[in-house]
Amino acid sequence: MEFKINKEAKSAQTKVVFDKTAKLNEVHFTGNNQLNIGLGKEYPNAKTLKKLAITLAQTANKLSLPALFLPTLQVDNFVEIVVLAMADFDYQVQKIALPKPEANPLQSVTFAAGLQTDINKALAIADGMALARTLGDMPPNICTPTFLAKTAQDLAQEFGLESEILQEDDMQKLGMNSLLSVSKGSAEAPKLISLSYSGNGNSQPIVLLGKGVTFDSGGISLKTGNKMDEMKYDMCGAAGVLGTMLAVAKMQLKVNLTVVLAAVENMPAHNASKPGDVVQSMSGQTIEILNTDAEGRLILCDALTWIAKFNPKVVIDTATLTGAVITALGKHRCAVMTNEQNLADDLLKAGEIAQDLAWQLPLDDEYDELLKSNFADIANIGGRAAGTITAACFLARFCQDYRWAHIDIAGTAWIGGNKKGATGRPVPLLTQYVIGQSE
Repeated sequence: MEFKINKEAKSAQTKVVFDKTAKLNEVHFTGNNQLNIGLGKEYPNAKTLKKLAITLAQTANKLSLPALFLPTLQVDNFVEIVVLAMADFDYQVQKIALPKPEANPLQSVTFAAGLQTDINKALAIADGMALARTLGDMPPNICTPTFLAKTAQDLAQEFGLESEILQEDDMQKLGMNSLLSVSKGSAEAPKLISLSYSGNGNSQPIVLLGKGVTFDSGGISLKTGNKMDEMKYDMCGAAGVLGTMLAVAKMQLKVNLTVVLAAVENMPAHNASKPGDVVQSMSGQTIEILNTDAEGRLILCDALTWIAKFNPKVVIDTATLTGAVITALGKHRCAVMTNEQNLADDLLKAGEIAQDLAWQLPLDDEYDELLKSNFADIANIGGRAAGTITAACFLARFCQDYRWAHIDIAGTAWIGGNKKGATGRPVPLLTQYVIGQSE
């Protein structure tokens, strides 16, 4: 879809009129090539504007309108919000081994006023979201750890990024026994992937870490069959940081950014980890595995230890880590936990700006006590209570030497049911955070 700035409307374009007298989101197509959409009683904010933009795109496609001309509303980041919403709405799932879907009828949106830089920023984020959604939507027999590594390598080649891929032997030599305890039951080889973008000299990099469990059966602690197909989305954290790297590279931000993808498949097998096993992590801390379905933290903890080599300015991991976060926050906001309040504030603010909303949960010492083990330094679960928080407490033990935040996206990374599909979150939040840190 094309987006541009032009003060004058052309005859081929359908003019959009924001109607202050009509109900919010109410649409009426007039006979003189005009599309009216209601603003409701209150002037729209960013959240409302996003909904209006999606309604406009839906209506234009339904009526086969190829081009829209939009006047400007006095809403901060008007052009950026509309472009991102419409571009993301234009995404279509690519079915395997079938021709590409036909393009949506709406192909062009022109704004009466605005900046091309706002359009470019929104399109870069939309491209990052599209990459994350495409990877998330792929079947798990195609999107394997090896496939994620190849995708990262292709991105490195396209944008001149520095890349490193650790193989199973490399991880064994480094003592990443926690990560390898998850992958050893699978025929798919694990990968620890990093990409580095240098846009700000020798400054310390922002490091983003993504959980990349390309399929999560639960291992020996086998999940129920209901909706197990959706466990292909357990790599959306890895897809999200890769999408963020794409957006940052396209915008050529003045920042140093490294993304790390911890990619494995979690399967039951004769050699798979068992409840009661004890492993020693790369950090030297021992872990009692009480539940093999709490595998995300087992791969992330070794990755968090390895990440110290980058001398990070800050580390942010993002993961579809706990079902408990859906109980706490539903499908609308992701959860943020951190060892520094200023970092939490910056992430929440970035989420508000990007309309990719987050909510902070506590990380008190009392929650950490739930992870005590009689047989190791730490257990990998803390019981039913506060599952999202105790998972973050587990990770916090492995990143005490740098600023760190954990974002649990299990409730926001995909939609289930008949509309099943990846959402591309948290690419907008993470990208906006990186923008805020760039010079």
